[in-house]
Amino acid sequence: MVAQPPLAERVDDGRALCIDLRDLAPSLRLVASGRAMWGFLSRVQAAGLPPGTGPEVTFYGSGDFHHLTAALLMRLDRPVTVVHLDNHPDWTMFPRTFNCGAWVNRALELATVTKVITIGPCSHDLSWPELKAANLSAIASGRLEVYPWRHRPSRVIGRYSGAPGSPQRDGKLVWRNVGGADWPGFLNDLPTRIDTRDIWITLDKDVLSTDEAVTNWDQGDMTVAQVIDLVRMLAGRFRIAGMDVCGDYSPSKFRDPYRMALAALDLGSRRIPTTAAWALNPYANARLLALFDEVLP
Repeated sequence: MVAQPPLAERVDDGRALCIDLRDLAPSLRLVASGRAMWGFLSRVQAAGLPPGTGPEVTFYGSGDFHHLTAALLMRLDRPVTVVHLDNHPDWTMFPRTFNCGAWVNRALELATVTKVITIGPCSHDLSWPELKAANLSAIASGRLEVYPWRHRPSRVIGRYSGAPGSPQRDGKLVWRNVGGADWPGFLNDLPTRIDTRDIWITLDKDVLSTDEAVTNWDQGDMTVAQVIDLVRMLAGRFRIAGMDVCGDYSPSKFRDPYRMALAALDLGSRRIPTTAAWALNPYANARLLALFDEVLP
């Protein structure tokens, strides 16, 4: 990622810090042990930005590493609401590890995280969620809210009444789809769903359409312009404790059979970008960086 001009320029002129974690990448990609996550966190803390530089924005490549968000959240010392933009809910309860499909549950285990609000999924992860070990108890309690970009109601067996934005009717969770005509109304309503002064924003670019980004995963239908509108609105009403961005495509290279098997089972991670698609992520990142310059102190 640091080879992308928008990021490289900031590293070269001292506006950004590059932490070389390539040696840790094989032990972090897709799934990570507690030891690997602590190694990541220790390295980040040791190379942290000087005090007074404002909220940190962390870019860390492929969505295969999205569980690094949970480690970044461990650094906070005040209550925070996590606003999660993603084509996948990342809410799987099994296995109980740090992995890119379950990191939301690791975040909800932190005392400082009061709620996670997931915005934008279109993926099949929402279909028959109980069979996919989704954390629907967090939905029922209100600690997790999910607002798909577009998805039909999800068949469930248990009772999860009272879930904001996803009432249960006739054995189905009826999601509030926020794409299309409802997007302006959702932007207006979202602040009422946030009870903390501070928010953390995490963006997986697979929430974007294939015209806007190229990733390792199946993608949604949001645009960068809609992400910008969302972040700009939130920044005007809440204090941003930090942000992280993942979802840039990178080739999957695994050294151990376990991760190779996980990758083989995941058909969505096999997309190889075309030559033209490679230009999408630097352009998207340049627009995001301009936004962060605008909204962050």
